[in-house]
Amino acid sequence: MVNSALLLASEGFLDWLQNVDRAALLAVNGSDSLFLDSVVHVLTTAITWLPLYLSLFYLVVKNHNSLQRIGLIVGCAGLCILFAGAVDDLIVKPTVARWRPTHDPVIGTLVDVVNGYRGGKYGFFSAHACNTFSIAIFFCWLVRSWALSFTLIIWSLTNCWTRLYLGVHFPGDILVGLTWGFIVGTSVYFLYRRLTRHWRAEGRRYITTEYTAGGFERPTCEIPVAVFYFTVIFALLKATYQ
Repeated sequence: MVNSALLLASEGFLDWLQNVDRAALLAVNGSDSLFLDSVVHVLTTAITWLPLYLSLFYLVVKNHNSLQRIGLIVGCAGLCILFAGAVDDLIVKPTVARWRPTHDPVIGTLVDVVNGYRGGKYGFFSAHACNTFSIAIFFCWLVRSWALSFTLIIWSLTNCWTRLYLGVHFPGDILVGLTWGFIVGTSVYFLYRRLTRHWRAEGRRYITTEYTAGGFERPTCEIPVAVFYFTVIFALLKATYQ
């Protein structure tokens, strides 16, 4: 009797939570602006952020003179993607099988769809959120630059916002994706620390204003920051002249 009551209570709570998620999504999904539709379409496309990825790679190469160290950092970034996005797409989404808002039988017809884009059937949790946030958190720990950290977090949140705008994820999908991305990014960083403890013993930590606490030259940290803002400007200009 008690178990049945608890089961009914938990089911009721989950239904309430899902209804809250649906209402929150409809409150922020889409707009009447074709300009904003175009901006979001550009910003949510993976290839748009290729210059940012390349600038992060340049940041790593510029600040390390060993192929072993460069390869390890690139490998760790790859682990972030593997344990964030691949686990999500290959295991969690098909297992949980929660409909995307655009395919949801309850609110699917109410979702504002942009350019006919509806995404795959299942959306829990957001691969955009966990992928970008895991990379952002890993580089926040690695570089220790306030400007770069702030920019990378804004970049990740921008990607999250585009998914809500397009109606392909519920806010709950985004929050869980961000949480998993944080766990993955932090775990991979501490794995990197463990693997490089003998390198840190060499004293590659600078106490001058020319370097971050992570030992990266501050001017090189400004490059990904500039690339991010130029990319946003590019998206705005492209939407203007489409």
